[in-house]
Amino acid sequence: METPRKWRKSSYSDGGDGNDCVEIATAPTHTAVRDSKAPTRAVLTFSTPAFVSLLHALKSPRASSDG
Repeated sequence: METPRKWRKSSYSDGGDGNDCVEIATAPTHTAVRDSKAPTRAVLTFSTPAFVSLLHALKSPRASSDG
């Protein structure tokens, strides 16, 4: 799979130098995620349905109360 070329930072990356966040790049069939502090390191790639499921799980009230 080709490495995505157009990355965008999380909307939560305000303040400071803005580097403490993740970046994502989307394509029709997948979404790639990387650490903005180390953009040349590993990239996680999810199918579009798997990424949507991940976002729903992270946004659920149960996810914020666990741990």
